[in-house]
Amino acid sequence: MSSDPSLRPRATGGRAPDIFRQGGWVPMREYRESEAVDFVIVGTGAGGGTLAALLAEQGFSVIAFDAGGYFRPMEDFASDETAQNQLYWTDKRVLDGPNPIKMGGNNSGKAVGGSTVHYAMVSLRFRPEWFKSRTTLGYGADWPISWEEMWRYYGIAERQLNISGPLTYPWGPKRPRYPYRAHELNTAGKLLARGCEAIGIDWTETPLATLSAPHAGPEGKSPPCAYRGFCRFGCTTNAKRSALTVWIPRALAAGAEVRDLAMVGRIETGSDGRVTGVQYHREGNWYVQLAKNVVVAGYAVETPRLLLNSATGVYPDGLANGSGLVGKNLMTQTNAAVWGRMDEPVRWYKGPPSLAITEHWNYDDNKDFHGGYCWMGQGPLPIEWASVQTGARGLWGEELRRAMLDYNHMIGVKMVGEMLPNEANRVTLADDLDQYGLRVARITYAWGANDKALVNHSLEQMSASIQAIGAKDMFRQEDDTCHLGGTARMGSNPRTSVVDADCRSWDIPNLWVCDGSVFPTVGGVNPSLTIQAIALRTADRIGKLAAAGEL
Repeated sequence: MSSDPSLRPRATGGRAPDIFRQGGWVPMREYRESEAVDFVIVGTGAGGGTLAALLAEQGFSVIAFDAGGYFRPMEDFASDETAQNQLYWTDKRVLDGPNPIKMGGNNSGKAVGGSTVHYAMVSLRFRPEWFKSRTTLGYGADWPISWEEMWRYYGIAERQLNISGPLTYPWGPKRPRYPYRAHELNTAGKLLARGCEAIGIDWTETPLATLSAPHAGPEGKSPPCAYRGFCRFGCTTNAKRSALTVWIPRALAAGAEVRDLAMVGRIETGSDGRVTGVQYHREGNWYVQLAKNVVVAGYAVETPRLLLNSATGVYPDGLANGSGLVGKNLMTQTNAAVWGRMDEPVRWYKGPPSLAITEHWNYDDNKDFHGGYCWMGQGPLPIEWASVQTGARGLWGEELRRAMLDYNHMIGVKMVGEMLPNEANRVTLADDLDQYGLRVARITYAWGANDKALVNHSLEQMSASIQAIGAKDMFRQEDDTCHLGGTARMGSNPRTSVVDADCRSWDIPNLWVCDGSVFPTVGGVNPSLTIQAIALRTADRIGKLAAAGEL
């Protein structure tokens, strides 16, 4: 068996990697391809990994597929920015539109655990009004779930993930204290706090899915964060609370099977129109796994791509696409930043990259645009910082070398901002084929006037905050983007949505979608906690539907 997790599957022969022990293994149940399991789940990230654990723990037979490798962080990850590119989805895609989205590590992952393996761990709740943004705020689309119900599942997710956060949170309804104490602020976090106070807005420690104290749970033992600063390139210590470290071990312990390096290329359907399983590619061959239900959890690009690539004579426009909305209403989030130089050393690379946050403009509606945004302190590593210099400032050669000498004195604040749904922003199929012979995704995107107004407002506010504390030689990074959402939105009407509130396809009752693609709106916060809260709710609903004989 190869030691390289990207070359040959590791989860085979009745065992899977034990991520808590170097070279270790845990037992794994395996199912025959001819055995119609209760659930096949395509994708093992925030949606699929969570759902795999929760369904297996209810007694369902589950196989979770992932196109990426099965990594043991303590032995496979390195403190090396380039080596960790192995975690990103870099397969061929066609990007077009007036504002093409840059795809890669900032918005996709290809590994067991999905993009949670390299996410920044920022774990925020949606503002309550966002769940009815059309009704209460006049933009976007209403979610078919109330904020009260979602906040209950947020609480469960925060406890399961052992979120480290502040004693009290300055914005929104009162919430319970976080399970673990907040992390100590590094200098970058303290500077964000000073900047917010200087312009008269609140700030707090960022709720993070990385441990601030040792943890021993049913999934395994994890140490507290060692503040290496490589969080977004893979955590070598397992302090990060990801699908790989939390949900996948629980899924295996409950009897689920994980198939790594297994690319699902098509969902199979029967003569009655229901799904019957999936076609997948593994170790050079195509196979078919039978299933009673299929859950697609490939995120906002690969989920619609799979649904569209599964078209049949009965479903010529792709599966779950009776509304014509599969692939439409793609949303990204703006990720603009302001950077500057401080006289005193900052050494922003020490600790997680976003230790302090302000959500002021998510909750203050005194503005001339819809939606909101937060901003956080930053700590880019050297190669990433060099790419900011070349991209945002156009520096090369001697100018770039001189700029990099100021690395330890730099300060930055970066926002996560809400972009609005628009059917013209979409994922379709290109004629180009990938390495499996499958049509690749064409991603078309354009910023709207509201999106631009939000970014401009954020740049002014962020600039004012760091200028007020003495930042010099400031510059802006205006067009960066990050997380994705939409393309298979949930709703209350089958004519205007792809799935219902339970993430169940309106068209095919045994086909489900459970990832960020179901978001009707994306809000101005990182999406991982909301995806996991949705998965928690979906698992509960599936259990109740099964008990009532309604699956």
